[in-house]
Formats: sequence, structure tokens, C-alpha cells
Amino acid sequence: MKPLSGTQMTPTIPPRSTTAHGAAHVALGKGEPLVLLHGVGMRLEAWGPQLAALAPTHRVIAVDLPGHGESRPLPADASLADFVAWAGELLDDLGCGPANVAGHSMGALIALGLAVSRPAKVRRVALLNGVFRRTPQARGAVVARAAEIRTGRFDCDGPVRRWFGDGDSPARRATHEWLASVDRRSYATAYNAFAHGDDVYADGIGSIACPALLLTGEEDPNSTPAMSRAMAELAPRGRAVIVPGHRHMVGLTAPQAVNEALKAWLAQPLN
Repeated sequence: MKPLSGTQMTPTIPPRSTTAHGAAHVALGKGEPLVLLHGVGMRLEAWGPQLAALAPTHRVIAVDLPGHGESRPLPADASLADFVAWAGELLDDLGCGPANVAGHSMGALIALGLAVSRPAKVRRVALLNGVFRRTPQARGAVVARAAEIRTGRFDCDGPVRRWFGDGDSPARRATHEWLASVDRRSYATAYNAFAHGDDVYADGIGSIACPALLLTGEEDPNSTPAMSRAMAELAPRGRAVIVPGHRHMVGLTAPQAVNEALKAWLAQPLN
């Protein structure tokens, strides 16, 4: 067992368990299940502050996405729908459905896909720093970046700069370390699905009947406040939360605000 390096408010991360289909995860606490899905290039340790804050009241299950951390990869041509199918299989393997599901960035797209296409598996859904119907210019930039990554080019500094801005911090150093250690092929697969996934389940947001939290950082240039507010307006029980002064890795940089929003979301009645 080892503590999560580089961030605050983190529990000791126990050794991972692996499902029958190769999804590596850790589970802390008891109670209603909460499944946490991280973003492209990260690993389950990115949820350290949320594991610490929410495990006293919930069974919190943080998962490595396919090909990240210790999880088995998906095929190189996997689409967002394949990641969503993987997540549905994960919930079945864990035997914890219906579950509360929170995703960050790419994980938010997967969580949205679950809530839209497999609503019986989802109690509540939280989309942290989720993307929604990018502008043509923004879509062109991210698709071009995905194509570049698939050629084998890999850049840690650019994403970290977009996510944190300037300046150093323990959270920034830990994030850089996680991104630098990710399997390059799996990173390219996930990023390509992410780049083409911002509108795959967008038309279904209005069908989500469960409580939905749409949270992002005020200064996130890619998962913008306008996106979170638009999704919240479409979701019948949606609530937008914008964290002032923060960017993409808001769960690490503003853990108290994020944890309070998640606690309020988890306290919402299901009916």
C-alpha cells in the first residue's frame, strides 16, 4: 500500500483489484456505491481527494480506464460507445448497480453515455469538466491533436499547461507524472474517442431522469462553463456548478468545493 504522491487530502491507495474483464479498481468505504471514472491520460489516483472525502459515507470505487493504470486496454479503434459498453460491463462485474457514477473529462463522456443508454444502471450522474457540442473551431483543434497523437507524437507539457495555466503546484507535478507514465497506444485510443465524442450522446441529455451534476472550472478553456450550463438546462434534474478561479483539474485544485458539490448531489432524492 502506498499513499498518493503530490496531492493533499488523499487516503492510502490500497493495491488494485481486477474485474473478470480486466478493469483495475480500488474500493474504499461502505454504503451506496459511487463509481469514479477519470480522464484521458490519468489514473484512479487522480480521485484521491474525493476518495478521502466520500469514503466515510459511501462505497467509493475508483477505476483505471482501459489501458490506463493497470486496466486491460481496448482495441486501438475503440470509439466512445465502446468505452461506454466497457463501463456497463464494469458495473455488472462489480455487482454494484445501479450506482452513482461520476466522471471527469473523458470519464464524463462515458458517464453521460451510461446515463443515456443504460439508465437502469445509474442512480445519479455527475459530469465534471465535461465537453458538450464543441464549436467547429474547437472540434477541429482537438481532432487534429488526436490525429497527431496517433502518429506517435506525445506531449505532456501542452495538456498540463492547458489544465493548470502557469505556476507550479503538487497537483500539477502529480498530473504531469501520471500523464508521462501512461501507455502511449492506449492514450491515443482514448484521446481519439474523446475528440470525436462530444456530441455522441448529446441528444439524450434531456432523457436523463436522475439527479445530474454538471461541474466545471470557471477558467477551463475546453470544458467551458457554457457547456456545463447548457447540459444542466437540458437535463430535467440538472444542476450546474462553476468553481471560480479554477481550470480543468478542479477535483485536485479545488477539492473542497468539488467534494461539497458531490456531497450535495449524492444527497439528492432519487424521485
